[in-house]
Amino acid sequence: MTFAPMWDVFRVSSDKLALCHLELMKKMNDLIRDINKYGDEQVKIHRRTKEEMVGTVEAVQAVQVQNGHLQKSKEGYHSKCSELDRLRKEGAPQKELEKAELKSKKAAESFALCIDKYNRVGGEFEQKMSESSQKFQEIEEAHLRQIKQLIKGYSHSIEDTHVRVRQVHEEFKQNVENIGIDSLIQKFAESKGTGKDRPALVGFEEYMSALPPEGGKKSRAKAFRIPGLGKRDKEPDSTDSTVTETLTRRTTFTPVTLTLMTRSPRSSTSRLDQWSAAAAVTLLPRRRS
Repeated sequence: MTFAPMWDVFRVSSDKLALCHLELMKKMNDLIRDINKYGDEQVKIHRRTKEEMVGTVEAVQAVQVQNGHLQKSKEGYHSKCSELDRLRKEGAPQKELEKAELKSKKAAESFALCIDKYNRVGGEFEQKMSESSQKFQEIEEAHLRQIKQLIKGYSHSIEDTHVRVRQVHEEFKQNVENIGIDSLIQKFAESKGTGKDRPALVGFEEYMSALPPEGGKKSRAKAFRIPGLGKRDKEPDSTDSTVTETLTRRTTFTPVTLTLMTRSPRSSTSRLDQWSAAAAVTLLPRRRS
């Protein structure tokens, strides 16, 4: 198939894209592992911070309690003052007025003590809350800094993957442009061809029997003998003498000549005059150079 090199380009490009996405997956797994590790560290930090903030928790509880006392003392004081004003307006006896004034004075003293205590507890509360808030801010800043770093790592991983994918795409387009039609046909011819040299002409190869000789004896090649020219044959006439002289020269006969020069089954003498004219033409010898 002449298009096979193009499929190789597709395969190489697909493998590179797969490697890009595989690398991104590894980076994402590393990022997830870092996030999980950071989450475990945050749990430890929060647990340790909670233990360190026990004083702040106590200060918050104390200021809440003192705030309740302050409000109750304030209400009591205002109630006693209101009662004294009512008695004065109604023209109550002096004894009741003095009694109401005494209660109002005690309520005022109690309210003042609650204010002092609340202010003292409030001061401690502000100090503890200031320290805790500073600690909380540092923890939150470190948290945001770490989260931002993780997000930045994610962004860089995505960006690097996009750059590598873009490079693979550009390389793919360049490879497609570089492979021309002539190049595809040339590669196909080189892959399917048998060579650039033309094969030589085929010559006749004589058959060599691979069968062993019968009886385990070496076979002797029989001497070539022209029928009718043996010692036990008749003397040839003048025509036969001419043919015999020609054939007995140093010649090389083709297999067709050897096939035609067989003894005729119709005659025991096998004379040359029994051959056909066409056979006689075929029997013409080839002179060795």
